[in-house]
Amino acid sequence: MARMGLRSRFYHSLFLEHLGQHRQVIFVTGARQVGKTTVCKSIGDNYLDWDNDNHRDLIIAGPEAVAQNLDLNTISSTPGVIVFDELHKYTRWRQFIKGFFDTYNERCKILVTGSSRLDTYRRGGDSLMGRYFSYRMHPFSVAEILSQQLPTDVLRTPGAILADDWQALWQYGGYPEPYLSRNVRFSRRWQNLRHTQLLREDIRDLTRVQDLDRLSTLGKILAGRSGTQIIYSRLARDLRVAENTVRNWINVLCSLHYGFLLRPWYRNINKSLRKEPKWYLRDWSGIEDTGSRCETLLACHLLKAVEGWTDLGLGHFDLFYIRDKQKREVDFLVTRDDKPWFLVEAKYNDTHLSPNLAYFQQQLACDHAFQVNLAGDYVERDCFEFNQPIIVPGKTLLSQLL
Repeated sequence: MARMGLRSRFYHSLFLEHLGQHRQVIFVTGARQVGKTTVCKSIGDNYLDWDNDNHRDLIIAGPEAVAQNLDLNTISSTPGVIVFDELHKYTRWRQFIKGFFDTYNERCKILVTGSSRLDTYRRGGDSLMGRYFSYRMHPFSVAEILSQQLPTDVLRTPGAILADDWQALWQYGGYPEPYLSRNVRFSRRWQNLRHTQLLREDIRDLTRVQDLDRLSTLGKILAGRSGTQIIYSRLARDLRVAENTVRNWINVLCSLHYGFLLRPWYRNINKSLRKEPKWYLRDWSGIEDTGSRCETLLACHLLKAVEGWTDLGLGHFDLFYIRDKQKREVDFLVTRDDKPWFLVEAKYNDTHLSPNLAYFQQQLACDHAFQVNLAGDYVERDCFEFNQPIIVPGKTLLSQLL
């Protein structure tokens, strides 16, 4: 049974804080069905959806038409927060937002959402520099299930997630509808529909890709390879297309939040760019292999943390993996202000500490090195108290993130 009380999101508090302190437009990006519209509509006083024919006509008519419709030009108007949903589908969205913001930002607050990154489909026009802050929205995580309030520091105090909530997160993933519904049949139908919409409709509507069949095939291939290195040449041979085409298609899948690439860490960034990245899905619920699902769940939690901490202005955080010429590897490295901070090795239920953690911690001078036992019971300890490599329960470490 769904936890009917868990309807608010951490992002609700985040956006309200922004609107209360800053004049800049909020850009909200994230995957399809991650909850952008639900959260933003709960905050907004006026809502304009590009997919609504009447709203679309009003937006195309220009900022003055929208202002007149919302009565922004009268002294008695109280428009509050205006939400423009899925505005990235409009080819002239940048010019529209710039004109609307420059004219009316003292009379209202503006919030813009998009299923893909709002700067991916730029078609020229003036810069929006200084006029917006961007926030990347992710599915539910352990930390957000425990608390929907803004963190007071980078790391949260450890907390114990309920057994039913943990099982639901593992089985159904963090996307709100399947997580809250907790129904196998619903989850399967939801996943099938989402994949169809993303791999067909979104690519058709939002990109210039013509070969939808083979790109859809690539998406299905990558669905079974989460946590593995991407070998572009092999994929190109399998699909019978050029290697650059595969690279472009994977970039499209990343821009639509189907998955993401993790690059290896090197002090020389040029070396990183020449090495093959690892691929992760943004939804672990459909992965059958336990090890791959475990690693993908951790990857998604860590990505949410580094992007969220960066968006909050707590520093510059990023996520990599580590692999050397001797093929020693650690699954994840989190950097803070471009310096190695902590290592994470993903294990579902392994209590034998990997020697690679100690090796790379010494090489990189990391503060912390964790081997995550995802199946382990919660322990009431701060994982970041320890400076030597240590095995920690996934439930404990993930509760301290975002």
